[in-house]
Amino acid sequence: MSASTMVRGAVILTVASFVSRLLGILFVIPYNAMTGTEGSFLYQYAYTPYGIMLSVSTMGLPLAVSKFVSKYNSLGDYESGKRLFKSGIVLMSVTGIVGFLILFLGAPYIVASYGIPDKSDIANVIMVTRVVSIAILVVPVMSLMRGYFQGFQSMGPTAVSQVVEQIVRVAFILIGAFLVMNVLKGTAVTAAALATFAAFVGAVGGLYVMLHYWVRRRKYLDNMQQQRVHRYRISYLSMYKELVTYAVPFVAVGISMQLYQLIDQAMAYHYLEYSGKVTKKIITDLTMNDQKMVMIPVTLATSLAVSAVPAIIKSYSTGKITDVNHKITQAFELVLFLTVPASIGLSILGYMVHGLLFEIKPEDLLIGGRVLQWYAPTAIFFALFQVTASILQGINHQRVTLISLLAGVIVKILLNPVFMKFFGMVGPVIATNVGYTLCILINLIAIKKATDYHYSQIARQTVHIVGYTIIMCLVIQLVFLLFGGNVPNGRGVAFIVVILSVLLGAAVYLILARWTGLLRRITGGLRGRRDNRL
Repeated sequence: MSASTMVRGAVILTVASFVSRLLGILFVIPYNAMTGTEGSFLYQYAYTPYGIMLSVSTMGLPLAVSKFVSKYNSLGDYESGKRLFKSGIVLMSVTGIVGFLILFLGAPYIVASYGIPDKSDIANVIMVTRVVSIAILVVPVMSLMRGYFQGFQSMGPTAVSQVVEQIVRVAFILIGAFLVMNVLKGTAVTAAALATFAAFVGAVGGLYVMLHYWVRRRKYLDNMQQQRVHRYRISYLSMYKELVTYAVPFVAVGISMQLYQLIDQAMAYHYLEYSGKVTKKIITDLTMNDQKMVMIPVTLATSLAVSAVPAIIKSYSTGKITDVNHKITQAFELVLFLTVPASIGLSILGYMVHGLLFEIKPEDLLIGGRVLQWYAPTAIFFALFQVTASILQGINHQRVTLISLLAGVIVKILLNPVFMKFFGMVGPVIATNVGYTLCILINLIAIKKATDYHYSQIARQTVHIVGYTIIMCLVIQLVFLLFGGNVPNGRGVAFIVVILSVLLGAAVYLILARWTGLLRRITGGLRGRRDNRL
């Protein structure tokens, strides 16, 4: 496999993943506008256990299958990949059914653990959890097909399938919510049920795309299998043993954020000392509305930084440690350059952004704005964890990610009750930051041991990035002075302040970065990556 093919495939998947994730983030704004706190509350309480169960049901096999098939194809053994695919379809069908039954039948027990005081809320959460569980019947098989195509370095089917799945899902959510709330004059509960059912509808759309590509390319795949040079007679036990070693780290990265969200959802009603109504608002902003906004800078930064992983794999496999360290520096520089100013800027604009996009009522704004103000810097921790995990994958030390995730989750569980008691609604955010800090430190130490990477290379650039961000924040404070503070009096004021702050703040940050040469260094790294592809 040529380097250009590998990088081109990574770019295709990066773009598709970014578009898909961005759609999955932005839909929450119109959805919340139509269904309010109730709709968002029910949606997220259903989706968090669904996401974890889905990751467990697929067992990380799709990406692991991609790695397995690619490995044996490069050895001239196409038969092993085909055997894995056929048995994997059966396995994914079985695990999908088991995952569906566990979530569907276990929904009352899962919801009981949350401690939700309102009986009607309990019944509604059980209902939407059961509705979303239906998607687990379809998604594992679709994901396995994606992994199989990726093993042949065919990224187009996965990219198209991801985007189609998300477009169908989001369209179904928004159209359904509009019809229920505005045309049929129904309830947010009905809208939330349709929104969770959209996971199944989107999965069917994504599966249809994969089946379409399978029919079109089956003859080509069969011809490749007939041209095999070698055939390794691997037992199914050995095959899946090797597969699990690939799969577990992928599961760890995939469910990390959902585990943290589940911990917050499970503990909120037990340890937050507010009324049930206020707690519902806090947990909705913490795990749905504000959380989606925090993920915007993370999605952009990590999508670009992780695209360096194929180059890291290539350099590490050939023993070029100097090149590996250079590419690690590029990945860190890019993620910090984008995430630090975006997350800190979002924090300062917390009340304005929340008022513009969600609620402008004073009692709701004070909750959502404060949560976003504290939560936004967590984007830096999210991004660094994902990038360090990707680097560990590139240098074949992905098992460390599992260890770091477990350590972080344990710390989060231990600190959450105490921090909720002492710091109230921002306590879960602080506990999350501490947990992710431990994860990142473990990953950084592992990277250092494996590559002898010197963090002084990135520390100097970080000082510059932090300095420019501070100046950017001062500019935003000047905008606040002109408009009478950081809490909006209406959506019109919030819109003007957000636009002015983003434009002026970004301009100042980029001018300073260009003046000192940092911007040239960052964009030079991106150009170099493109040049390597040509």
